[in-house]
Amino acid sequence: MSTPHTSAAGQDWELVIGLEVHCQLRTRSKIFCGCATSFGEAPNVNTCPVCLGLPGALPVINDHAVALAVRASLALECTVHDESIFARKNYFYPDLPKGYQISQFDRPLATSGQVVIGRQADGSPRVIRVHRVHMEEDAGKSVHDRFPQASAIDLNRAGTPLVEIVSEPDIRSAAEAAAYARRLRQILEYADVSDANMEEGSLRVDVNISIRPVGTSALGTKTEIKNLNSFSAIERAVEIEFARQVAVLTSGGHIEQQTMLYDDKRNVVRPARSKEGSHDYRYFPDPDLPPLRVTEAERQAQRDALPELPEARRTRFARDYGLPEVDIEQLLASRLLADRFEILVKESGDARRAANWLLGPVLASVNASGRALDAHPVSLARLGALIRLEAAGDVSNTAARQLFALLEQEDIEPRMLAEREGVLQVRDDSALVAWIDEVLAENPTEAARFVGGERKLQGVLVGLVMKKSKGAADPKKVNQLLAARAG
Repeated sequence: MSTPHTSAAGQDWELVIGLEVHCQLRTRSKIFCGCATSFGEAPNVNTCPVCLGLPGALPVINDHAVALAVRASLALECTVHDESIFARKNYFYPDLPKGYQISQFDRPLATSGQVVIGRQADGSPRVIRVHRVHMEEDAGKSVHDRFPQASAIDLNRAGTPLVEIVSEPDIRSAAEAAAYARRLRQILEYADVSDANMEEGSLRVDVNISIRPVGTSALGTKTEIKNLNSFSAIERAVEIEFARQVAVLTSGGHIEQQTMLYDDKRNVVRPARSKEGSHDYRYFPDPDLPPLRVTEAERQAQRDALPELPEARRTRFARDYGLPEVDIEQLLASRLLADRFEILVKESGDARRAANWLLGPVLASVNASGRALDAHPVSLARLGALIRLEAAGDVSNTAARQLFALLEQEDIEPRMLAEREGVLQVRDDSALVAWIDEVLAENPTEAARFVGGERKLQGVLVGLVMKKSKGAADPKKVNQLLAARAG
């Protein structure tokens, strides 16, 4: 919950936050025309008379964009309305060729949802309400750093299909703001409505911030920080703006409603322009687009398309696999990782080891190589067989990691590989005793102290036996045999 800020005058201030999240829908073409939405193309190649706003060009709604917007709304537990209205939002920027943006105003696609961002101290869910979800087109992009004393316009993004997800002002800290954005991104990625790639601009966050004296309910004057594209930026920007507003009000000033920009290089928030109200945009229904109608059959089709969402999966992972919360959160970070974990559990028969291997050696290898998780060369069947060898005690954990590195280079059955490399654990007492005798003979001082009762040396001696056996000795049996020799 909230962490009040106490000013020098002793006044406690509460932070009040609402987020507006713009999410690009996973379509091949734009919302009102057939131009591609592919990222990274040369400037202005993905354009046509419709998204350039040329006279006489008429928009036609992309049915797939509507379907994905409905699915996103249902994933957020919103009510999807039978009818919504596209409106013209009038403002004038160089990257907005029509002089207006097609959006939705007083008749949005969906309303009244929620996102669970964690648990409160009493164990109850911490819920952030979703006020509305509406569809709109994206604007283009102004480029200011490629030409001296000039700006350029790239309209490839103009007309890209978006949903804007507007929360209620329920968030009370910078950490909660970032947690809400993370959970929202996770839900959208699981529902397969967006890649939610913040680096490419598929997910952009605007943060509305106001403060009020602790114990009061009236909202203060808000400022909006635009286009934050990382979770760390959200936290830093909120903290900076919170401190600024407290300082202004404490010194007797007043907060101006304005749009702010966060400079991550200088770690400062600075004013950009005065903040418009909805009346400044002169909304009116777009005469070129009929009302958008969604039938119950269309809603049901998107309900059926929803997978198990993160909150339900979180509960099931805790119940079925008995994993600690920190592991569950890491496994649920992406749908692909969670799906692969469940397959690996079936292949290995051991949920704890499956989680440890995926979150440890596998992700370390993926990050080091730069390859995609689903392109990792060790199949889940091979990894499952390796985990079974380790769980059965046929190979040590050290040997298993060595085998894993070899499996990245060669597709071979793990037991055959272990036999070839000579790392199958030796459990035969005569072989183990021979290694123990050699270690004790080579280390007479430690041997005498150990036999005399210094049990703390047992771990050292076990390590020496493992080294002598090149990792082949069964450490459990070595421990048992050594313990029998202790005084």
